[in-house]
Amino acid sequence: MSPRGVAIPDVRERLFSAAERVLAREGPAGLTNRAVTEEAGCAKGLLYNHFADLDDFVAQLVLDRFERVAAEVAPLPGRAGSGDVRENAAGAALVLLGAAGPAVAAVALSRQGVTQRVRTAWEAGAPGPDAIEGALARYLEAEQRLGRVAAGADCAMLALALTGTVHHLLMHGDRPADGPALVRRLVAALVPVP
Repeated sequence: MSPRGVAIPDVRERLFSAAERVLAREGPAGLTNRAVTEEAGCAKGLLYNHFADLDDFVAQLVLDRFERVAAEVAPLPGRAGSGDVRENAAGAALVLLGAAGPAVAAVALSRQGVTQRVRTAWEAGAPGPDAIEGALARYLEAEQRLGRVAAGADCAMLALALTGTVHHLLMHGDRPADGPALVRRLVAALVPVP
């Protein structure tokens, strides 16, 4: 436990990582202020020093994780022309299903206040599923210009289908184990390569 009055470096990330561990172990019902702060090894009031309430904390966790995913997928269009097109597209889509993705999505859906806060932030421009979809579309279009995706392919619709499928898998967190295989099968079925 951190001593009282001693600054904790990167407290937000420490609390977010602790929340992911609690979610993985106990599910959405186990996510409480006490569970998070105990897992993080810090004072029970620390969470409320940085967040308005538990809904604010969870909303910020969701937004932070989507921002990380968007940043990880953003360089994808620049990789056009290298590697396997289908594997590149599947890999980018699968970033959303990262280790904690389904658990974080489950807790967000279980808390009405979180859902509204996240939606409002996305409407205001925070990175969300649209950022991932946009990067995938730009990547597929770049590959299409290079002749590595069929000329007649509707890249925007392919990106929407991939992102939508991963979103579906996130919302039904009981399937994360076979998620990668499903996404790769979808990419193989949808993305026409010459």
